[in-house]
Amino acid sequence: MPPLPNLTLKPPAAKRLKTGHPWIFSNDLVRLPRELEPGQIVDVKNHAGEWIGRGYFNPRSLIAVRLLTRERIEIDEGFLAQKISRAQALREQWLPGEKAYRVIFGEADGLPGLIVDRYGAVLAVQLLTAGMDRLAEPVLQVLIKRFQPAAVVARNDTAGRTLEGLPQEKRLLYGELPPSVVIQKNGLSLEVDVWEGQKTGFFLDQSENYRCLEEWASGARVLDAFCHTGAWGLHAAKYGAKSVLGMDSSERAIHQAQANAERNGLGSVCRFIKEEVFDGLRRLHAAGERFDVVILDPPAFVKSRQKIKEAIRGYKEINRLAMMLLSPDGVLVTCSCSHLVGNEMFREMLVSAAADAKRSFYIADWRTQGRDHPIVLGIPETEYLKCVLLQLVSIELR
Repeated sequence: MPPLPNLTLKPPAAKRLKTGHPWIFSNDLVRLPRELEPGQIVDVKNHAGEWIGRGYFNPRSLIAVRLLTRERIEIDEGFLAQKISRAQALREQWLPGEKAYRVIFGEADGLPGLIVDRYGAVLAVQLLTAGMDRLAEPVLQVLIKRFQPAAVVARNDTAGRTLEGLPQEKRLLYGELPPSVVIQKNGLSLEVDVWEGQKTGFFLDQSENYRCLEEWASGARVLDAFCHTGAWGLHAAKYGAKSVLGMDSSERAIHQAQANAERNGLGSVCRFIKEEVFDGLRRLHAAGERFDVVILDPPAFVKSRQKIKEAIRGYKEINRLAMMLLSPDGVLVTCSCSHLVGNEMFREMLVSAAADAKRSFYIADWRTQGRDHPIVLGIPETEYLKCVLLQLVSIELR
């Protein structure tokens, strides 16, 4: 292969990369070569001229380089096939028999900027960076050869692509999308909207967390806020809930949630309504409603560091209201998928919400994302999901 452009690191950055982190920021470089094209493959060396690794470059992004390899190998279809094969083998080891899971989780699988979710015979792909967008065709060819899918959909409608200088779009990359995509998850049949649904159509990262309801749902009155297509509420019903009320602001999601309930014979237990969740929680509180289990699984409230304080206020308000809706000994399942809100920040918010609600809680469980979204020790950004179970102590703080 022809020689690649060389980028030189400042000394502190080279030291940080030894932990295995793949990101190089624009101010880590001795010179930012703006003449290079976004997504171009480059070699990276330290200040002494020693080779560090190979990745792709984007002069428009704060993360100027994302390393793909520490070896001197070509970034081609063969390289991608090796990475995807390794990732798939791990999923088969961790989740034997599963047909719906995340195949590629970006940096965690050594392919920063690439997300691949499998829904049976349909693959949903996100190409989040300019570098990965330039590799779209060989990525597609590897996926077709390995999985022989019925369809591959590009869900490139994420805001992060704009920061990379890329358009937001949805495209059918291969095959023909079936009229209905139905997956099996924990004994439930669930329809997935891979074209319009949040993320790529389903919250695969919660797949293992849904099972925690088996301990708490039997005979319970359950509120599933931000219910999306009903996965939390349907699991509660499957595990014996007396009743389930789900609410979401998306009419499309509500229709799909009710259809999923009917599909699983749970229509008599589950009711899903279209309502803004903040308004709905306030309405239920004003009406004196109480629930044995309240579930909060909102979309990410924060997309940038500048919005963290605003997001924390939102998280605190919905959690305060949810805490007020709990019956004695009730359980709050509260989640955040905002990676900028870490565990300590989330816990501090919950402490503050509980104080305002005049409630005291046990931490019954503290969970994170499923194994198909692996957390890499040296890449803290790969850990993003918080799923906390709080059991109400039957006292009010004064």
